[in-house]
Amino acid sequence: MTVIDIHEHVILKPGFMDPEMGGVTVTTAAELVEIADKNGIDKMVALPLTSPETFSFVQSNEEVFQACDAFPGRFIKFCNVDPRLKCNSLTYDFAPVLSYYKQQGARGLGELTANLWWDDPRVQNLLRGCEAVGLPVIFHIATHEYNTYGLVTDLGLAGLERALQRFPRLQLLGHSQAFWSEVSGDVNAQNRGGYPKGKVTPGGRVPELMCKYANLWGDLSAGSGFNAVSRDPEWGYDFFEEFQDRLLMGLDLCTPRNTECKLVNYMREGQASGKIKQSVFEKIMGKNAERLLGL
Repeated sequence: MTVIDIHEHVILKPGFMDPEMGGVTVTTAAELVEIADKNGIDKMVALPLTSPETFSFVQSNEEVFQACDAFPGRFIKFCNVDPRLKCNSLTYDFAPVLSYYKQQGARGLGELTANLWWDDPRVQNLLRGCEAVGLPVIFHIATHEYNTYGLVTDLGLAGLERALQRFPRLQLLGHSQAFWSEVSGDVNAQNRGGYPKGKVTPGGRVPELMCKYANLWGDLSAGSGFNAVSRDPEWGYDFFEEFQDRLLMGLDLCTPRNTECKLVNYMREGQASGKIKQSVFEKIMGKNAERLLGL
């Protein structure tokens, strides 16, 4: 079985030591490979940071591709294109540039972090292009506009649902606190951007949307994904079982100091104890990513 991490970021060489990130830079390809080797991870999806909202620099797709090429067979390339490309055009056709990056080896687009509303016509143009070209999209959901990053939608994920309806052939991979907090029906405006604790209650929008729309997938990376499936373990094991064909293991380590692979360990412990079926374990740990990305 090939173990695939669906969500990582990589830099070509160490850069600005951002004090807001604890005085470190984003992980280099060599650092990520070392972490992966220690944790039995075979391949990692590399997501370019092409929007200004994320860190104190903006990457090109070409830089990330070059970093990946230094370690053949270890990285899966995604491209990333900001919806505000071409002078904030409301009508720009993204298909040609997306087709170019697909020809260069990109298997998807992400992480989409532009701080715009889901229904913004620029976001819709980009999603339309991804659907036309056949690139799945990893997105980050934010809770508000300004001084943050990610696509904005109100509590209840209505903007995401409209996108799922508009683009039924587009595979959308959910990520971030504001997405994963909505596994529970009692989420509110105060805790949706954090890591809610306690039992998961019925009525969560994420399970509801995954039931209704076959093009919604779960990117389990970062503290948000891990918290969603571990805060109420029995619910989490049932969630794995129900949506075993559309959940993807990911870590989102970001910096060389963040080396804890909590989700990997949690999955392996659940499999070893019989709480996660072997077939389900293999799908989430890699087989779903292989199928989705055509590997």
